Amino acid sequence: MNSQLPIMEQFYTIQGEGFHSGRAAYFIRIAGCDVGCVWCDVKESWEVADDQKMDISELVKAVEESETPFVVITGGEPAMYDLSELTAALKKTGVEIAMETSGAYPIRGTFDWICLSPKKFKLPLEENFAKANEFKVIIFNKHDFKWAEELRTKLNPQCLLYLQTEWDKSEKMLPLIVDYVKGNTKWNISLQTHKYMDIP
Repeated sequence: MNSQLPIMEQFYTIQGEGFHSGRAAYFIRIAGCDVGCVWCDVKESWEVADDQKMDISELVKAVEESETPFVVITGGEPAMYDLSELTAALKKTGVEIAMETSGAYPIRGTFDWICLSPKKFKLPLEENFAKANEFKVIIFNKHDFKWAEELRTKLNPQCLLYLQTEWDKSEKMLPLIVDYVKGNTKWNISLQTHKYMDIP
């Protein structure tokens, strides 16, 4: 019997955020999360149901059928699970694999790109800061700028830095992010462009 993972949803779309924004991508959203962000826009991914278990071979087949060269593994919190078997199977198909994680758990698997998006509710493990290719901080209030700078010192120098407004706070916080990035040019702005395009 093939190994299984709890999958909330999987779909072919366009990556909407961060460095790879605008790129066609096959999303695998793994169910289960105990980080509990109050502003999470996919709260339905927190729980794991028995009927969500999928064979890894099924996931890989779906990715192959999409013919995409790029896969994004997200959640929920995907690092709650050992993804070594899934990423090894995906690698055999030749795809590039990205992961989006809070970093609150050990990262297990082989990834070409790791987007570390820290949450105050459950901080990243120290070991995960060095693994990040991309560091994306959600700006919910003014204090988050200071928090982002404090965590930035733990990253490797090559890591790309992004600030992204929490969607419901966009009208208030986006102008502050624009001003902040203009004054602190090591940071970039990430927008949830998939929401503007009205795609999943």
